[in-house]
Amino acid sequence: VEEQRARWERKRSRTAKELLETEHKYLEQLDLVVTFFVTILKAKGTLKPAVLETIFGPLESIYSVSHVLSLHLERGNLGPGLENFCQNLELYGHYAENLEQANKTLKEQLRKNKSFRRFKKLQETRPQFQGRKLEDLLPLPLQRLHQYKHFLRDLLENTSPDSAEYQKLAKAVKSVSEVSRWVQDIIHKRENSLQLLRVQKLLKGQKTQLLTPGRWYIREGWLLVVPSKGEELKRRMFFLFSDIFIATKPCHPLHPLSSNKLACQAVYPLHQCVVDKVFGHTQSQGGLLSLSFPHKTLLLMSGDQQDINDWYRSLTTAVR
Repeated sequence: VEEQRARWERKRSRTAKELLETEHKYLEQLDLVVTFFVTILKAKGTLKPAVLETIFGPLESIYSVSHVLSLHLERGNLGPGLENFCQNLELYGHYAENLEQANKTLKEQLRKNKSFRRFKKLQETRPQFQGRKLEDLLPLPLQRLHQYKHFLRDLLENTSPDSAEYQKLAKAVKSVSEVSRWVQDIIHKRENSLQLLRVQKLLKGQKTQLLTPGRWYIREGWLLVVPSKGEELKRRMFFLFSDIFIATKPCHPLHPLSSNKLACQAVYPLHQCVVDKVFGHTQSQGGLLSLSFPHKTLLLMSGDQQDINDWYRSLTTAVR
């Protein structure tokens, strides 16, 4: 038991030391943004207060919370430090919610506001920035949140369950994990919206509307359609979403407006779809899938075994 305790203590103090060292580094980087951007911009009035607020969100408050945490860690007061930190954790969630708009506004200001463009360039040439841009520093709080989760879990694993700090650590791990999930959700939704937009731009015309609440992009790829009557195989581009499956074909390469777009041929709703693997149709290479809808059956083929297996998994999951 004594040996186990000593081992725990060694690992724990190593993790606590690493947490403090990385917290100092994180604070240094946040300080660059707060000192050389937020504070000076407020004083100069280069940006309107509302624009400044949109670009930097609650970054100053996040900086203050981290500063307090590092003071507690320096004194070895892990418990009280974490308690104070967890009370302010939702700042990270709000920061994540604001980040997309922040990036958009920043790009807009750099395009329209000449004095801000000059100011930003000048600040980034300071030696403290070591060649980093403001855009590199803005996502830091979300990266740090991910690190907190791992540090706190390590600390909890190496703390004796009957010690005074165990409960506080367990509570902190739970709080950080919840906010981390919240942030991941925001990131996934944003990535999904970008995928839906990208595919919408690929499709010719506006007949097929992809931007529907609750729709998730899953995958895309080329497959061969096997016709019912012995015609030749047709190569088609398919897009799979959480509720629909879309078949498309490339527009004519000489089309004046849509040469690099895809024409939508059919939209299949997945709620009445049955997916089956068809065996015996291909010699060892690749495979065949059968998709049955109320008024249509699709036979899809790929020469790549791995590809057809991946499609099968994705389609059955989406249908389920």
